[in-house]
Amino acid sequence: MDFTVVHLIVGENTMRSSGSGAVLLMILLSHMTSALEVPLDPKVLEGLPQPPTITLQSPKDYIFDPRENIVIHCEAKGKPHPNFSWTRNGSHFDVEQDSKVLMKPSSGTLVIDISGEKAEAYEGTYQCTAHNDHGTAISNNIVIRQSRSPLWSKERLEAITVQTGVSLVLQCRPPAGLPPPVIFWMDNIFQRLPLDNRVSQALNGDLYFSNVLPEDNRNDYICYARFPYTQTIQQKQPISVTVLENNPTGERRPGFMTPLGASSTKMVLRGETLELECIAEGLPTPEMSWQKDGGELPTSRVSFLNYKKTLKILDVSEADAGDYTCTATNRLGTAHHNIKVNVKAAPFWISAPRNLILAPNETGILTCRVNGDPKPDINWFVNGVPIENAPEDHTRKVDADTVILSRVQSGSSAVYQCNASNEFGYLIANAFVSVLAEPPRVLTPPNQVYQVITNSLALLHCATFGSPIPTITWFKDSQISIKSEDPYVIHENGTLEINVAQSQNSGKYTCIATNNLGVKENHVFLEVKEPTRILKQPEYKVVQRGTSAVFECKVKHDPSLIPTMTWLKNSGELPDDERFEVDADSLTIKDVTDEDAGTYTCIMNTTLDRDSARATLTVVEATPTPAIVYEKPDPPTDLELTDQTERSVQLTWIPGDEHNSPTQKFLIQYEDLLHEPGIWVNMTEVAGTRTTAQLDLSPYVYYSFRVLAKNQVGYSQPSQPSRQYRTNPAAPDENPSDVHGEGTEPGNLVISWKSLTGFQSNGPGLEYKVLWRQSDVDQDWSSKTVANSSHFVVSGVPVYVPYEIKVQALNDYGNGPEAEVVVGYSGEDMPLSAADGVLVMVHNSTVAQVHWEPVSSHSVRGKLKGYKVYYRRERGLHETEEEVDQEAQHQVLTFSGNQTEGRLPGLQPYSLYIIFIRVLNSKGEGPQSQEKQFETPEGVPGPPSFLNVVNPSLDSLTLEWGPPVNKNGRLTGYTLKYQPVSNTTEVGPVKVMDFLVNETTVTLDNLNSSVLYKFYLSAKTIKGAGANVTKEASAVMGTSPTEPPPHPTSPVTQSAHPPLHKAPSVGPVFGIVNTSVSEECALITWEYFGHHKNIYVEYMVENSKEDWKKESVNGSHSHILKGLKPGTSYRVRVVARDPAGPTLHTTSEEVVTVPAVPSRHVDIATQGWFIGLMCAIALLILVLLIVCFIKRNKGGKYPVKEKEEAHQDPEIQPMKEDDGTFGEYSDTEDHKPLKGSRTPSNGTVRRDESDDSLVDYGEGGDGQFNEDGSFIGQYSGKKEKDTHEGNESSEAPSPVNAMNSFV
Repeated sequence: MDFTVVHLIVGENTMRSSGSGAVLLMILLSHMTSALEVPLDPKVLEGLPQPPTITLQSPKDYIFDPRENIVIHCEAKGKPHPNFSWTRNGSHFDVEQDSKVLMKPSSGTLVIDISGEKAEAYEGTYQCTAHNDHGTAISNNIVIRQSRSPLWSKERLEAITVQTGVSLVLQCRPPAGLPPPVIFWMDNIFQRLPLDNRVSQALNGDLYFSNVLPEDNRNDYICYARFPYTQTIQQKQPISVTVLENNPTGERRPGFMTPLGASSTKMVLRGETLELECIAEGLPTPEMSWQKDGGELPTSRVSFLNYKKTLKILDVSEADAGDYTCTATNRLGTAHHNIKVNVKAAPFWISAPRNLILAPNETGILTCRVNGDPKPDINWFVNGVPIENAPEDHTRKVDADTVILSRVQSGSSAVYQCNASNEFGYLIANAFVSVLAEPPRVLTPPNQVYQVITNSLALLHCATFGSPIPTITWFKDSQISIKSEDPYVIHENGTLEINVAQSQNSGKYTCIATNNLGVKENHVFLEVKEPTRILKQPEYKVVQRGTSAVFECKVKHDPSLIPTMTWLKNSGELPDDERFEVDADSLTIKDVTDEDAGTYTCIMNTTLDRDSARATLTVVEATPTPAIVYEKPDPPTDLELTDQTERSVQLTWIPGDEHNSPTQKFLIQYEDLLHEPGIWVNMTEVAGTRTTAQLDLSPYVYYSFRVLAKNQVGYSQPSQPSRQYRTNPAAPDENPSDVHGEGTEPGNLVISWKSLTGFQSNGPGLEYKVLWRQSDVDQDWSSKTVANSSHFVVSGVPVYVPYEIKVQALNDYGNGPEAEVVVGYSGEDMPLSAADGVLVMVHNSTVAQVHWEPVSSHSVRGKLKGYKVYYRRERGLHETEEEVDQEAQHQVLTFSGNQTEGRLPGLQPYSLYIIFIRVLNSKGEGPQSQEKQFETPEGVPGPPSFLNVVNPSLDSLTLEWGPPVNKNGRLTGYTLKYQPVSNTTEVGPVKVMDFLVNETTVTLDNLNSSVLYKFYLSAKTIKGAGANVTKEASAVMGTSPTEPPPHPTSPVTQSAHPPLHKAPSVGPVFGIVNTSVSEECALITWEYFGHHKNIYVEYMVENSKEDWKKESVNGSHSHILKGLKPGTSYRVRVVARDPAGPTLHTTSEEVVTVPAVPSRHVDIATQGWFIGLMCAIALLILVLLIVCFIKRNKGGKYPVKEKEEAHQDPEIQPMKEDDGTFGEYSDTEDHKPLKGSRTPSNGTVRRDESDDSLVDYGEGGDGQFNEDGSFIGQYSGKKEKDTHEGNESSEAPSPVNAMNSFV
């Protein structure tokens, strides 16, 4: 297989389809296709039929030299090759009948031999016709005229006598030639007469004197006329002028010699050159100036000639029409003349008709868009015949400047001509329509290998031809379909662009061209190479004569590329000397001599890129011991300024002592005594071998220079300053930088820039011309000139539209360069529209997905920052509408950019939510969308609200519990598990009991009174069991009904009221209040039915005179009081305060006693069998009592490791402090496993995969939470997931549930 390797550096295939006609056609008609260009590839052209196309023709106006042959060009192409014919003056011109006329072979070009003939016989209007089987093309009308240089008519010229000071006109009046002659004035020794502000030559050749002086007295004023084609010069008879001095004319105000009167008119054609002339007389000689009324002169196209007496404007456009005023001024007054300029236009193209290649049954359009003044008339021709006289064609429709060809058929190819004309000229354009059916062809050579460097541009070409136009599709590695999206761009011509090529982009690419006649594919290959980089550059060397110098140059390159290392000395080749040894990554110079000093450059080249680095070698004299002492150089001396110009000066100095270290460079600094006196600024550096520097200067600066020398040790002290050098003011050389446009309020645009410094101003009177206009709108620039400011505010502009902005500097000496255009935006306003089509898909009980339709860009009225999603929990699905919290806070998520979906995390199961969306821009938020409701499915419940042990007896006890605060669904019952635990590592078997939802108490019998039991209670929904609440207790021997002392870490639960199922909808705002205590903290839970938001838990030490301490618990039904003292009793109550009034609601006070740290053991000292045993063995009793006494003094605690392994919960459900639940504790002794159960080795519980972290959604500021754990802020950056969070949302998302969850 043959491969062609193409190295891509930069560039792009510019061959594109001719699609401009198709764009308009799609607007006018359906089923129309774009035009197809015929490729220039000869292999494709071969065999393709093609109507004639004129490729070369002579200009419309052809003036010939009668001494040479007349050559009228007419060349054309087509398939088959066209035949040619000519007309002259509208009639057929039979070339074969005239022996003097020759038509070139295979061409229409005429060669007319006019030697010995009258050239006038061949003057006339010629037109060429090119014809083949598929149509006829015609040329322009070519007017042939002979150049003429007629003789000057004989005339008798009278001598002219004038007084000193009067004005004078010497007329030339040359003969009319073709083309017109060039006029100039000379004397009789062929020296040009001197022209100045007083004496000038007019456009018509006349010589004007604004005032005559005695030196104008002469008799040889001769006017000459030079005729360009014949190169002949003719002269007028000399004119004699005598100047009298006996009665000189006095000074006078200016007056115009030409044009006469107060005003005149001038007509010029668009695209031509406008020349306006004003010549004034007066004494003293007047100065001329020009201005355009109501506008500015186009500085880029304007020039002033003839001492500002002539105003010249190139390439005239319609904008140059208007009134121009020339002003003549001397010290006695001024004179004005107004010239009204009218701009007309010969026809000019807006878009000429283009060739069409159409497939059978396709539709195409030819457009002939022209303009002119007056508006041109448009006439259509077919094959050179007026279209109205051509054979009727029902597929053709003519509409003014448009020809529509519908459902063309084979054999209907033709050449159409558009003729546009007005009184100033005409245009003719040929455009053929070729009906062609061709299957696709790929013109790009097959199996090309494109090689590029990483991070550079890659262009893979797929040039095609076919009719209809083929559709291009790209594939990578014959499998992956490539779309026009990042990082790929598929251009209209089929080229595949990879803007930043990476190694993974390497591979085989296939382009497939398809039309209804076939399919053609082509394969190319892309290889992305690593860049070439010099890793270790050569370093500056100072070596002694006779030693060796080694420069290292270590390079990294792509292994598949063959590198070439080249070393240069002083930008030239290395000397042909065996002392220079070049290795793979180094250059060694042996036995160094003084001639070896210089700059050495290593260059690493590959076929795709290169890298280079350089270093300097300094050779010093070998010095014996003692060692050389190196010091900083002495400062240069004798600074001198020479070769002084406006913008440059040469500075010369004498170097100081180098102190054994060669000078590496000189640093030149300047001080601006006008703008910044006392501040020295680095200007330039020169090599240490030089003692002069050519300095580029800025205008309007008072310069003073000084020089510092630098060697290997450091910089010298500065030299003494040079003498002061002042530059003259000038117009600014640069414009302000950092130009920005940004609105601060709706309807304004603040244009700001970084002002020029005094140094940059170039002269006094610095101002800024601020220009602005709305982008993509055809309007003129608005402007305002400001001074002493770095911003300008434009008011009354539309909201958030782009503006083109320019800021140009100017001073008293002129304007700065043309300013660059930057784009800014006017001020933003609040968005107008809300998002539509809000849909919510619920994934599981805690996560939902929201979708919405994006708003239109114009309704954003600013830069779209994103969408803010507001959602709020209305109520639980098990609650009634009366229980809805009307003041519940919205949670807010912000999704940046033009996103149209996002995830809602942290939802509460079995709840009804309301959601709406607002559009966000830099100004703020828009209106809210229509509210949408959605429901979350059931989840596992929270832990039961309490678990109490009551009525313990010898072998039984009773358990009471309350329903979970967070039911998260419909409760289906409870599960109780319990097992005996002891002070060893052994635990007893687990017993399991299930209860109905309405059962909240159970009595356990047949318990061992000497055994401690641990109870685990959980609630259930259809989704499973929730978290446990735990309790440790034992049956009590004897008749005492009191409970045993609580375990140090076990919660003690107290109930103020019997359990209630539901608080009524009216009546007290508080229901059941439960308290549970453990070491240093207490859990308070309550039922609340009010609508007040200000809720507090208040507490104080019992029997103390302290004030109530208050903790806010808004939005929650539970709260943990922390930091309580063990062994202390507290009074606790819950308070609700109405923010709208003085109403205060409180619960009854509860007394909570925080337990001390008693022993967990059943006191063996009270056991009778133990007392009997002690009496039997006295000595053993004494020993055991001592051991027991010591053990009790240590607190009776078990070994930590054993207790952690023995007393773990069977289902570890860590507590979330944020949601206020207190069903279990993080204390290690509350995590006793059930027998046979297993826990992770690290003691943590993994969150279920469906538990989504809040940081995985949205973005914005720091997240904030209510005290009940609900999220009320925007989510922020990623954080680690808390491994101790609960698993309420542990159920996996179900596709069926997700589909059923669309709202």
